[in-house]
Amino acid sequence: MSEKFITITGFKHYYGLRPFAINNLMLCVKEPENPFDNEAIKVVLPLIGKVGYVANSPETMANGTMSAGRIYDRVKKYFYARVMFTTYSKVICKVECGDPQEYDREIKGQVQMDEYEEYGIVNEELKDTY
Repeated sequence: MSEKFITITGFKHYYGLRPFAINNLMLCVKEPENPFDNEAIKVVLPLIGKVGYVANSPETMANGTMSAGRIYDRVKKYFYARVMFTTYSKVICKVECGDPQEYDREIKGQVQMDEYEEYGIVNEELKDTY
């Protein structure tokens, strides 16, 4: 299977680039109930919640990446993506295709509670989840 890349956008409306350290794992979740885009895929992190969306228009996508609409039917309800590059307006991630349980452990392990609390970006509703 060839590598697939996506662009994450909209992060300026949430926590900026802070959650997007290179090599960090992101959880991508289909959001069919989204009133603006029935192929929306939100990007979430433990303790924080929503940090952006997979880009779904040519204006927001980086060249060489897949749109949310293009990848929507190729992935399950949720999937993982790893941060490869960041720019001022885009985060480019590689879609991971390995064991979801392994990725789940990894994403929980990358959460540094003190780091997130220092920036004031802990979502209190999700705090007890992890």
